[in-house]
Amino acid sequence: MNKKIAVAAALLAGTVLAGCSSVKNTADYTVGRVEFREQPLVKQIEKGMPKADVLRIGGTPSSTYTRKYRPGTCNNYVLNKDGKEQVYSIGFDSMNRVDSKDFETCESADRA
Repeated sequence: MNKKIAVAAALLAGTVLAGCSSVKNTADYTVGRVEFREQPLVKQIEKGMPKADVLRIGGTPSSTYTRKYRPGTCNNYVLNKDGKEQVYSIGFDSMNRVDSKDFETCESADRA
């Protein structure tokens, strides 16, 4: 019985640790949030905003991605500041309204 509990505890610990490694709070992620937070695309885009407004503010995205795990699309942008580049994505629901935004690619966000 104790062996079963030990095995279950080890599996649970491994699962928890694996989950922690996927957290987006890495140094690059944090630096991106600080350095690029004043960019119009980051500062002005709000959840619920129509896609047309996002395109007016951010222009043509680097790429567009059709999401696999929830309805809608996502735009990838590359932000530039002082020679540094940072990816930024904005997701849209099936009504073409912003439902997510983050300092990662659409493909990465779709897996989360």
